[in-house]
Amino acid sequence: MQRHDRPAATPAARLIRDLVHERTGIYHEDDRLELMMEKISDLIIERGFDSHLDYYYLLKYDPENTVDWSKLMDAITVRETFFWRETDQVHALVDVILPQHYAKSSEPFILWSAACASGEEPLTIAMALDTAGWLNRVPIVIHASDASASAIRLARQGLYKQRSFRSLPTELRDRYFQPCGDLWQVSPELHRHIRWSTANLSHAEEINNLARAHAIFCRNVFIYFSDAAIRQTVKLFAQRVYEPGYLFVGASESLLRLSSEFTLQEIHRAFVYVKAGRS
Repeated sequence: MQRHDRPAATPAARLIRDLVHERTGIYHEDDRLELMMEKISDLIIERGFDSHLDYYYLLKYDPENTVDWSKLMDAITVRETFFWRETDQVHALVDVILPQHYAKSSEPFILWSAACASGEEPLTIAMALDTAGWLNRVPIVIHASDASASAIRLARQGLYKQRSFRSLPTELRDRYFQPCGDLWQVSPELHRHIRWSTANLSHAEEINNLARAHAIFCRNVFIYFSDAAIRQTVKLFAQRVYEPGYLFVGASESLLRLSSEFTLQEIHRAFVYVKAGRS
């Protein structure tokens, strides 16, 4: 395969698409399949393969092949995120859900950012908790994971470009970040509150413990999943989340026809999926 070739929706490409769906939940319809193949074309060339089928066999039949899968995830996952995104939900957590929890319990409140990319979402949550006076006053555990190992490496470094700050108030940027050349370095005091890890939402064994949380942020992820993958993931969330458990999804995402385990509620001007029952 030459670099200038434009990958097409060949049968082999569909095999790769279906394998990616099986292993990750991410699904590309035929009209987006060509885009996926463009994203991974350099990986196929790097391997020295002449066909998509050779690459498929490598992914399918080498059970120890974590390196190629890691590179594939880095290539196809979307990392477009920024600080202070969809903050109505964050305020619902900080202003309503957290006070309700600590009115009844002194147990740590556990939350999980389930597809954190380079870390802007969990750090946004941490900033909101800190400015409201919660972060160092009560026990709070913040887990953050992503399927992309390189995204988690970036999150652990805590260095961000200016474009990540397009919605963050300047006073919060100056309070929690320091200039570092052309980048901004997050405050170690804030950064230490996040527990980073790599986890694939389609692998139950990787997320079982993470889903033992009071609140799960899984925003702008399911738009890339098939309906079957969404049902599978949400079912696992429902089985593991503490009750009442809160699931935050993106503004353009809906679970109403895909899950009956969570009910949609409006909390403090934000829509949240809630699993209620005995604690």
